Amino acid sequence: MPVSEVEVLAAGALTTIQDRGRPGWAHLGVPRAGALDAPAADLANRLVGNPPGTAVLETVLGGLTLHNRGPGRWAALTGASGPLTLWWAAGEELSVRMPAYGLRSYLAVAGGFDVAPVLGSRSTDTLAWVGPPRVVDGAVLPLGEPTGAPRAVDVPPARRPGGLRVLPGPRADWIRSLEPLFASEWTVRTESDRIGLRLDGPALERARADELASEGMVLGAIQVPPSGRPIVFLADHPPTGGYPVVGVVHHDDLWQCAQARPGDPIRFRRAARG
Repeated sequence: MPVSEVEVLAAGALTTIQDRGRPGWAHLGVPRAGALDAPAADLANRLVGNPPGTAVLETVLGGLTLHNRGPGRWAALTGASGPLTLWWAAGEELSVRMPAYGLRSYLAVAGGFDVAPVLGSRSTDTLAWVGPPRVVDGAVLPLGEPTGAPRAVDVPPARRPGGLRVLPGPRADWIRSLEPLFASEWTVRTESDRIGLRLDGPALERARADELASEGMVLGAIQVPPSGRPIVFLADHPPTGGYPVVGVVHHDDLWQCAQARPGDPIRFRRAARG
């Protein structure tokens, strides 16, 4: 049987292996990880005939080049790039270029990236570095056997325009007023990463100055540190935190956080009740 693997000729700014993550380990201090733009990763897998949750590559701002060292197979690119489906022939190189907009692209290959799972997931966690190591130049990634037929046509996930919908948080009373959160246009800071989307704008004024004991954090939590400028916790966020959580971004809007570049504007709006 021919070897099924790809060689990484160039890894780009940051490329990691991701699936749907490893929820359920927060009590041991292990973040969930997983694709930040989950709908885009799911679409890429469907396009090449992979089951849901098959491992894909998540790459930031392009620059990724791979060499197919095995038989030809289908590949799909989604997220900031695509959607695009192509036949990746044996011996050919495949490159992901800088996208015109958005930040993260997802590459799925029929059969998936067959690295060893850790705690039931092939996702790379960039906070504690649980899971497969970061993809680097010269790495060789094994591929699994294709199990399904590719889809010639698929519908990209609906992309709801507008501000990020925010559900009430447990510590909203620690902030004097949440009106600036919804009335202001925030700017994505360069320190943003898979752990959190850090925003710049007017400081939210604290109503209480005492310390808050560490407590569990959920995906999408909007935490307000001493600077008063919010952080939206993403897939690699720590399981606990000691600053007030004033809201939680609706799960269906988190893909916008995954695709926001430094300098992009972000707005929040209250989620409709019911």
